[in-house]
Amino acid sequence: MNCAVLGAGGWGTTISILLYSNGHSVTLYEYKPDYAESLKIERENKIYLPGIKIPDEINITSNLNEATSKKHLIIFAIPTQYIRGVIQKIDFSSIKDSFVVNLAKGIEIDTLKRVSEIIKDVFPEISDEQISTLSGPSHTEEVARKIPTAVVVASRSIETARFVQREFMNPYFRVYASTDIVGVELGGSLKNVIAIGAGICDGAGFGDNTKAAIMTRGIAEISRLGIALGAKPETFAGLSGMGDVIVTCMSKYSRNRYVGEQIGKGKKLREVLEQMQMVAEGIFTTKSVYQLSQKVKVEVPICTEVYKILYEDKDPIVATTDLMTRQPKEENWF
Repeated sequence: MNCAVLGAGGWGTTISILLYSNGHSVTLYEYKPDYAESLKIERENKIYLPGIKIPDEINITSNLNEATSKKHLIIFAIPTQYIRGVIQKIDFSSIKDSFVVNLAKGIEIDTLKRVSEIIKDVFPEISDEQISTLSGPSHTEEVARKIPTAVVVASRSIETARFVQREFMNPYFRVYASTDIVGVELGGSLKNVIAIGAGICDGAGFGDNTKAAIMTRGIAEISRLGIALGAKPETFAGLSGMGDVIVTCMSKYSRNRYVGEQIGKGKKLREVLEQMQMVAEGIFTTKSVYQLSQKVKVEVPICTEVYKILYEDKDPIVATTDLMTRQPKEENWF
């Protein structure tokens, strides 16, 4: 099967290698011509995935039309806030029969749309049955080294989800199928905000009790907002919900947890961003989630405090106190 992976960051590179190892023909698109040439020559993504060899048979290009033309599968491994710009440059006639798989975990700030909605927005002619999203607890650093990982792929069409499942699945990468693309996209996006909160907890010197509370009540917030937006409740107890919250809040590899940790130690968001090469989707999603919660009138206290810390310079200790001293409530999941 001919596949195009758009985005040569760590995840895009990893998925390119995975698909190649599954027997597919793969083209990897990198938008910077100089870096694409470097990847071609060195066969290693030294910035985003050092130490992992890119097979010679993977075609690497900075030509978007070359990458997307006549492909069965087109995989978006681009940060959410940049996806619309890339899609707008694609000739729809060359991909009208392709299946599209989204790997990004975020919500567009200007429109509050999920990635599958962005794709439909730019290409209204594409059918829902052609679009899927793959998400779940899957750090690049581990998948690239073939450490056993389980994820979920969702499409409105179960046949499409099962098709993508078959093409991605192998002995170290187990894929489950779902029809709840709304829940899978929201779970994968919102958990990044909770991970920033967990990182703030780490940086501020709080303990395991605090972090467990953030993770558990964070899943409750994700569920409440997700259900209000049309997701299935059970999705948030699965890989793209609870699974992704656990790994992103706990892992040393988590960029979002790292951002929170640095802010918990007293740094400002601008300082943290200046020191990072990779994108932490949760920074943007925090703003989107805050706006979404206001729009649909759903209470998300942890996400709201993370928003105030990031964008209003609220002191993390004050934010924690405000969370702890809210009105007493029953423990409701939704």
